[in-house]
Amino acid sequence: MPKILIVDDAPFIRNQLKLILEPLNFDIIEASDGKEAVEMYKKHLPDIVTMDISMPVMDGIKALSEILKYDPKAKVIMVTALGHKMRVLEAVEIGASYYIVKPFDSEKVIKSIVKVLNK
Repeated sequence: MPKILIVDDAPFIRNQLKLILEPLNFDIIEASDGKEAVEMYKKHLPDIVTMDISMPVMDGIKALSEILKYDPKAKVIMVTALGHKMRVLEAVEIGASYYIVKPFDSEKVIKSIVKVLNK
């Protein structure tokens, strides 16, 4: 069973992603900020991560950098609201595998995660 780390400071968004992914039988791990995401990544070594860009304590861009320093092969999909195009481009340049946009389209989320997992 593949492990996914869902990182977002909004419990509602984490729950939305969990509802989308539960039918795919993922082992789901959660974090509420970038600092916790890095700690959870090191502890659980998930197969894939969904990472919100804007969060308190440590934002998603910094957390992405920290995770990639620890594991250069990490598969991280950035999650963003419309209008953060420059931050998404920055994340992709750093090494993000892909990105998805809020509000979620369940089918696109699933396709994106399966695509990145199979890379």
